[in-house]
Amino acid sequence: MKKVYNILNLSIIIFIFTGCNSFKSHAANADTVSVTSTIMKKAIKNVVIYPNGNKSDHYPVLYLLHGYGGCYNSWIKRVPELKTIADNNNIIIVCPDGAISSWYVDSPIDSTMQYETYVSKELVAFIDQHYNTKNEGNKYRAISGFSMGGFGALFLALRHPDIFGACGSMSGALNLTHIKKNFDVNKRLGDTALNAKYYADWSIINMLKNNPNIKTPMILDCGREDFIFGMSKEANEKMIELNIPHDYIERPGKHNWKYWSNAIQYQVLFFRNYFNTNHSSNKS
Repeated sequence: MKKVYNILNLSIIIFIFTGCNSFKSHAANADTVSVTSTIMKKAIKNVVIYPNGNKSDHYPVLYLLHGYGGCYNSWIKRVPELKTIADNNNIIIVCPDGAISSWYVDSPIDSTMQYETYVSKELVAFIDQHYNTKNEGNKYRAISGFSMGGFGALFLALRHPDIFGACGSMSGALNLTHIKKNFDVNKRLGDTALNAKYYADWSIINMLKNNPNIKTPMILDCGREDFIFGMSKEANEKMIELNIPHDYIERPGKHNWKYWSNAIQYQVLFFRNYFNTNHSSNKS
């Protein structure tokens, strides 16, 4: 199912959706927390943004991944409005560090790069232990990101559907077979010939082909002037072919923060609706 939103109407929806909480006088809080990774034997920094609410309140969580070359504070530095977004939508936003170019995978050749395990297991466990999360399986947990982080979000959600109930990609680098020797991909996956299976099997397009019964709600978003726009378009077309339900947005835009700072609003609306659906079903 393909949904290409009318951007004007969606903007109005977002205004109405977030505006109802505009009476709040304080922005959300932002912590920098260090989490020890047992598998990598090191401490990793993360930004955690959480709403100003009652201490007894519990919140859904959105894990938000940075792109190649970024770090744990990339999002909050470039899009400080995340505090308002978290507050108005009553969600916790967690921005992990992806070690510049981890690609959020467990590298088969480098034991110091085990970021699939870190994000999906170690970090999730830490956040659920130390923050007031709605810890009900995957119902109130989503993941998204841009570029390398867009790949990472879909990769982690498709491999761990019990952990992440919904996922999204903004300008995602979704097909590793197209960028084998670029952006440190080969440093994570190894020799392109000997380890060709990783490049193929871990590309989102092939993960979709190999899992046609995917139930995880997904949203893809990319600008038409983006140099890797074709990857999102290819994934969208494959999902339509396989009849995998998803939302898809393409609009004018490039591979830059101007685009992502706008796109995150639509992604959050998508996840907020997902969380609300679970909340409503729990009441019925």
